[in-house]
Amino acid sequence: MDNAEEKVAMRESKRRERQSALEDSDNDIGLCGWLLVALSILLMLLTLPISVWMCIKIVKEYERAIIFRLGRILRGGAKGPGLFFILPCTDSFINVDMRTITFDIPPQEVLTKDSVTVSVDGVVYYRVQNATLAVANITNADAATRLLAQTTLRNVLGTKSLAEILSDREEIAHSMQSTLDGATDDWGIKVERVEIKDVKLPVQLQRAMAAEAEATREARAKVIAAEGEMNASRALKEASLVISESPSGLQLRYLQTLSTIAAEKNSTIIFPLPMEMMQAFMKR
Repeated sequence: MDNAEEKVAMRESKRRERQSALEDSDNDIGLCGWLLVALSILLMLLTLPISVWMCIKIVKEYERAIIFRLGRILRGGAKGPGLFFILPCTDSFINVDMRTITFDIPPQEVLTKDSVTVSVDGVVYYRVQNATLAVANITNADAATRLLAQTTLRNVLGTKSLAEILSDREEIAHSMQSTLDGATDDWGIKVERVEIKDVKLPVQLQRAMAAEAEATREARAKVIAAEGEMNASRALKEASLVISESPSGLQLRYLQTLSTIAAEKNSTIIFPLPMEMMQAFMKR
């Protein structure tokens, strides 16, 4: 935990340094630049009140505006939400959406650690954390994040076996989030969440896994049936020992069996003949 906190603190300090360096760059516009700014202010004053409609801009609640004065980022960083003021001719601005953006990672054919080819896709949630860095440090932060997510998915899954991919999705998603968050930190992007959507296996592998699972279930069923037979034989042994101690108990069991058979409306009833009666005839 301490190492993770230290890394986060170092990233935050580096981000502040980069942003301050970008924001302080407007002091280097030179004498000619300040002359152009003065002329722009004079032109605005001469064309009042028409120029007001060109100088006042509105930024929505979920947006931030990066103002460029003579091509350099204006001191103060991103502006908004609400009203802000620009000079005609010398200032321009870019709106940056600060809302959370989601995109799907296209299915990636990945060769796992145990040499199994699988197709995996996912979804990424990210937002612009620093509008200044997102505009000044990269051409298209959205496209770059999408491509990086695809590459990171392939790299992370390439170090995992098939069993780990199927069972440790949360760990894989957390690893991808940490990797993406660290890589996009210089772009002012914050990766909030990564999820693995689906893992598609080859048809042959699915059949092999289904056959293996079926064989395992059949083996488990045979073991359970054998255990049941063993328990039943033990119960029968104990019952025979109890009945052998009382000859009349066997007769009562005969009568109970006869009652059970008669209740089912059978046309044929087999009645057991007591062995004592047969012994009398055998003696003669």
